[in-house]
Amino acid sequence: MTTTGATTGTLRASAVLAAFFGLTLPLMPVQAVLLRVSGKSARRFPHWYHRQVCRILGIRLKVEGAVAQDVPVLLVCNHTSWLDIPVLSALAPVSFVAKLEVGGWPFVSALARLQRSVFVDRTRRQAAGDAANEIMARLEKGDTIVLFAEGTSSDGNRVLPFKTSLFGAVMGEGALPRGPVVVQTAAVVYTHVCGIPVTRADRPKFGWYGNMEMTSHAWGVLKSGPITVTIKVGRPVLLTDFSGRKDLALKSERAIRRAVIGILRGRPDDPGLVPVEPSEESRRKKFAAPLQKSEKWT
Repeated sequence: MTTTGATTGTLRASAVLAAFFGLTLPLMPVQAVLLRVSGKSARRFPHWYHRQVCRILGIRLKVEGAVAQDVPVLLVCNHTSWLDIPVLSALAPVSFVAKLEVGGWPFVSALARLQRSVFVDRTRRQAAGDAANEIMARLEKGDTIVLFAEGTSSDGNRVLPFKTSLFGAVMGEGALPRGPVVVQTAAVVYTHVCGIPVTRADRPKFGWYGNMEMTSHAWGVLKSGPITVTIKVGRPVLLTDFSGRKDLALKSERAIRRAVIGILRGRPDDPGLVPVEPSEESRRKKFAAPLQKSEKWT
């Protein structure tokens, strides 16, 4: 990067941060009040807010499909970056399932709580059970709950194996929410920067994974320029159509992997793309045979 380009990037990042805090800080008390007085508004206000955040960040959403309305939705997604939070919240009014550590991050934890995130402590069985009860209650009230089923973030070039244990909150021990709940998948891929396609080598620059430090990573992303995010939302499938959490995990993973591969190859609607990586075949062999006859996402 030239000196001029570096200066321009720094000025852009500074302007974006100033606009972000100028929007966010005055609105945090507004959402805090809404949480006390209006549950419906408290669900919808973050959706409007994150649409403004995406405009400030220069994020353009290219969306195929739509999240179902007026019905509880478990939205199963791949996870690449902290950018997934504003992107998915701009897509629809949602709440997130987050690991307990997020609740201790300065400032980020406050935003997460204001968005009614559900924090899960995976190290304590009782705490995980309490979180599952909260997720169940939210779905019964009509919420859309986002589940990052990989359990961590990736470099953006692949979809990691889904953790079946994360689906136990909605399909654990035969328990299901009262009333109809639908499952949808959302494949999220960061495809362009400044209108230029992101290559396989450059895509990890937008992924926040491993032991990356968030502040420096965010600064680098903000300096890069406007970003196009391509999202493919799967059709709704009733939760009761799945035989259990392993069935749900495998089918949603296949659907998301197929969609991500299609977006990366520029063929999002190609049904011939292989959804399961060869390295995972042996691990999934015992589930593959019965699922071939009842596949809901094909």
